Amino acid sequence: MNLQSTDFELFAVPARFAQDRAQLDARWKELQREVHPDRFAAQGAAAQRVAMQWSARINEAYQRLKDPQRRAAYLCELNGAPIEAENNTAMPTEFLMQQMDLREQLDDAHTGEALDEISAESTQLARDLLQKIEQQLDDQKDWSGAAQSVRALMFLDKLAADIDRRHETLETR
Repeated sequence: MNLQSTDFELFAVPARFAQDRAQLDARWKELQREVHPDRFAAQGAAAQRVAMQWSARINEAYQRLKDPQRRAAYLCELNGAPIEAENNTAMPTEFLMQQMDLREQLDDAHTGEALDEISAESTQLARDLLQKIEQQLDDQKDWSGAAQSVRALMFLDKLAADIDRRHETLETR
């Protein structure tokens, strides 16, 4: 193993968006067994520290690979299209209008049922966006288009978090 390997190389999976979660889980367990610090107890503290570094690197890669949004962002970055969400918030007008509409609906929602409807719509939009991202990354190799789609997905994630907070507010009343 090489600390400079990509997450995909480390996990011995193809560098693509579509991944088999069970395969990732199995490989994570296998890698963690290989580098568990207890296996290096007889080799001293330095070997155990290296094993702990490897364990942290493996966990970091696993967290990135198992999360679709983080995996997509990572693929974009590996292929020269960093997400740069803090600096690049440009979105297609249609998407922004849709987000404004959902935000207005959220502002006007005063019941759990209304919030559930907004949540269902947002969840479906996110699913559709994930399918689009898979096509952009795996089929079209459209790294910059995928980066824009990942930024859009981040908007939807923020909306989902806001919906959850609003649900909590309603429940505590």
